[in-house]
Amino acid sequence: MTLLTILLMALITFLTRYLFIHPSLPLKLSPKVTLFLSFSAPAVLTAIWVPILLIRDEQLAISIHNPYLISGIVGVACAYRFKSIYFTLAISCCVFLLMKFVFNA
Repeated sequence: MTLLTILLMALITFLTRYLFIHPSLPLKLSPKVTLFLSFSAPAVLTAIWVPILLIRDEQLAISIHNPYLISGIVGVACAYRFKSIYFTLAISCCVFLLMKFVFNA
């Protein structure tokens, strides 16, 4: 039953993507729908990173001792300043590991 569910969900996902990507199909989105869909990726990503950075043990954790929050802030600053994904990733990971080591969080 689980395998059938996975296969059906994979088929549904593939078909919904295929309808919008294949060039010979006559389906075109209006500019309003395209604009509306442009907000979906930032919304989903925000829903993923906000709880990771700000919530510890089901409580809001905004403090200098939160390694996730501090490394996230450093990552945003590095990304803005240097515009290099590898440098940003390396610095953020180093800050995170240093924070975990120093604060034993």
